[in-house]
Amino acid sequence: MSKISKLFKGSSSSSSSSSSKSKHHRSRGGASPQEAIHRLRETEEMLTKKQEYLENRIQQEITIAKKHGTKNKKAALQALKRKKRLEQQLTQIDGTLSTIEFQREALENSHTNTEVLKNMGYAAKAMKQVHQNMDIDKIEDMMQDITEQQDVAQEISQAISGSFGETFDEDELLAELEELQQEELENSMESMGGLPSVPSSKLPSSRPGQRATTKKRVEDEDDMHMLASWAT
Repeated sequence: MSKISKLFKGSSSSSSSSSSKSKHHRSRGGASPQEAIHRLRETEEMLTKKQEYLENRIQQEITIAKKHGTKNKKAALQALKRKKRLEQQLTQIDGTLSTIEFQREALENSHTNTEVLKNMGYAAKAMKQVHQNMDIDKIEDMMQDITEQQDVAQEISQAISGSFGETFDEDELLAELEELQQEELENSMESMGGLPSVPSSKLPSSRPGQRATTKKRVEDEDDMHMLASWAT
């Protein structure tokens, strides 16, 4: 059996098989995109093989034409005529392949877009289901409660970390400071030498304003005692 017969036999058997499959799929409501893409790929492979066959035949006819040349002009012309017919078939197959490739690519893109849209639809339904039990007003109230509780927690932290129970009399602190300064002055004077010794008595611990107030209070009391003695 020649290559052509084998090729066309394969094509016819493939065509008959495809026809039977097509009828079977039509009975089920049409072929799926995957099946259609698979068939287009098979057709491309078949046409590609036929291209290779025709190209080999063309080369053979060219060889025959060269072989006969001017010795057998008729045979050479017949070979060239066959070459022309084969080239026409090759051109037709090229156009058919281009059409099939375009159709397959369009179908693949459509199938991809369909799958993308389907998955996006699933995602949209899932998102809707998730948000179905969510109330915006409740969420806002919850966020407000969270903010309030955060403020309360911060106030508690500040209250815990703050000092307590440390109440001191400022006048006592100032008096103690004056005593410390007096001791420091005495130590400095003693270390210098040759200067008069500093009295050992402590300075009054009260502030000038307080000393004046105390003196006035004593004078007022003396005046009161004097008036009382006159009255008796």
